[in-house]
Amino acid sequence: MGELIMSAPVAGLTSKSNIAAEDVTMLRREVFGDGVVTRGEAEALFALDATAKAKCPEWPLFFIEAVTDYIVHQEKPSGYISQDNADWLIRTISRDGMVDSRTELELLVHVLEEARSSPGQLCVYALQQVAHAVIDGKGPLMLGGALVPGLIAKAEVELLRRILYAHGGDGNIAITRAEAEVLFKINERTAHASNDPSWNELFVKAIANFVMCSAGYEAPTRDVALRRDTFLEHADPEIGGFFSRMISGGLACIMEAYRSPDDIEADWEAKNRAAEALARRAETIDAGEAGWLVEHIGLDRPLYENERALLTLIKQASPEIHPALRPLLDKVA
Repeated sequence: MGELIMSAPVAGLTSKSNIAAEDVTMLRREVFGDGVVTRGEAEALFALDATAKAKCPEWPLFFIEAVTDYIVHQEKPSGYISQDNADWLIRTISRDGMVDSRTELELLVHVLEEARSSPGQLCVYALQQVAHAVIDGKGPLMLGGALVPGLIAKAEVELLRRILYAHGGDGNIAITRAEAEVLFKINERTAHASNDPSWNELFVKAIANFVMCSAGYEAPTRDVALRRDTFLEHADPEIGGFFSRMISGGLACIMEAYRSPDDIEADWEAKNRAAEALARRAETIDAGEAGWLVEHIGLDRPLYENERALLTLIKQASPEIHPALRPLLDKVA
């Protein structure tokens, strides 16, 4: 960390072992008083968060607000996180590549939610924190021992959804390959566990979004592409029952959010808006995406049920299937 430039009252807190409500009141006055949160102040707050053994309930909210204000709003244009600030945040909250407190994890997600645009690595880093907790039982989500390593519960699914929603602003519509990589890793490592059914729904929708946009479909906003559907809320918790219902009625609901390349070209009002997006995407599932899918789903084991649902959707939706996918698609009816 660089030199911490703080007022005397704030600097005096560094010697205290606990942060009381009156300390937070003073901090709000000192830090927000001039309307600008500086990096020095943000670093000093991180130091206080790390060294104080006891913190009042008011501390986490203030800490998150102040650091978010610095990261998201102090550089122009406001709302756009610079690469330098993203690097600083990851470096400051990382211990061996992991966030180590609930407050810092919430800060990371809150920063993504507040920003209009952020570097992709920040979203991937946040997803990786959930993966650490789900797969290995490490990181802040495991405080109190509430989670079972190797199993993904509803709370983690909702955190993943929040992170993916948050990164959907200012043109980050389609799920990226780096984001999809983390989701596939979680799926592979928890495939035989009694996961919450909401995980299978989110996984299929997120990977389908990545693949279909690569195939030239117009991407809906992330909150539309990944939203919870009421027909899924009452699904049988047994995986087989869940996916029998999803495949019979759910895939059509997912596809309704997407428009095919032909539809986009035929819509004159949308033509100018879509031209740039189409130019960036292949008109079919190209060799890169096809190879990526084959590598992650593989041919040397039975399909997981959520992979079967995903491939069924791709088989129905894609205007042209790359030959590399044929052996996988032949495994689904």
